Amino acid sequence: MEKNLSWNNEFAESFKTLLPLYEFLGWPLSKEQESVAKTYPVFVPKRIAHKMKDQGMNGPLAREFLPHALELREDGLTDPIGDETFFKAPQLIHRYESRALFTPTSICPVHCRYCFRKNELNSPHEIFQSDFEKTLDYLRKNSQVTEIIFTGGDPLTLSNERLDKFLSGFASVPSIKDVRFHTRYPVILPSRIDESFLSLLERNQERFRTISLVIHANHESEFDQDTNIAIKKLAKTGIQLLSQSVLLQGVNNSSEALLSLMNTFIENKIRPYYLHHPDKVKGGLHFSLSLKEGRELYLKLRDKLPGWALPHYVIDLPDGAGKISAFNPETTEFSGRFLTKAGDSLSYEEIK
Repeated sequence: MEKNLSWNNEFAESFKTLLPLYEFLGWPLSKEQESVAKTYPVFVPKRIAHKMKDQGMNGPLAREFLPHALELREDGLTDPIGDETFFKAPQLIHRYESRALFTPTSICPVHCRYCFRKNELNSPHEIFQSDFEKTLDYLRKNSQVTEIIFTGGDPLTLSNERLDKFLSGFASVPSIKDVRFHTRYPVILPSRIDESFLSLLERNQERFRTISLVIHANHESEFDQDTNIAIKKLAKTGIQLLSQSVLLQGVNNSSEALLSLMNTFIENKIRPYYLHHPDKVKGGLHFSLSLKEGRELYLKLRDKLPGWALPHYVIDLPDGAGKISAFNPETTEFSGRFLTKAGDSLSYEEIK
């Protein structure tokens, strides 16, 4: 693999179809996988393909990024967390009172097979259609929103110039005080953390109360020397570094894997933030595990990690009402169940 490529070149040279990817891996390609890729395409950067090859076809990275026949199951939800319900303005999802999601792109540096937006990303969905002036107008009229969360797709797919334009726009709204980015780039294509992007972060810290960058990784093998260097550069800017992970069957559903992942975050000065119970997304149900199993794994994490290093174990409600704790010591007797709000009353909903 050629060294010192720009992130744009690395992105462009990624594997975008199955046959060359499997020829590189030297693994058999099934008709079922070819069929899956017609609905849910593949996108794997070469640096990730090299790691995948080293791990083998049953490794965690192959599970995360290669198609599986079970993705063609018809059950599951196309919008598992209610994006459409809370879509309020162009590229803006306003679910919580004080913060709103901004979706400026549908493009990612890798296609995760468990992604909760995998059905939205594979179609020209309205949540990605832009009209930034209307977006800003909505925010000016809804001054209770104090934080903008860049999501997508992956917002770091955008050029630094585009990001700067968006940040300038949000800074012009008096109520917006905090900005957060959710991204996979530091571990998937660490070359994206270039000097121009670092300067962008440093320059914009004067415009906002906080800038946070939430790094999404699910297994410690996603980290390497290049990712660690990129993350150290991010830490030097003074922004807040947080983590986000999804609990995935066959990838990290063991106490050893989760503990190694959290310790890797901590060693890289990233504070563990979210551990998501998998969403019931159509095409991703083979990654599911029971809430009971998830709680048992989280309980072991609680025994091993100090409180400040323990992520919030959360589950997104399918009606779009937002995240609730998936682990509550006071309600663990409701094994396999959690509370949801239905109107003014509380009801139980089974999580298989």
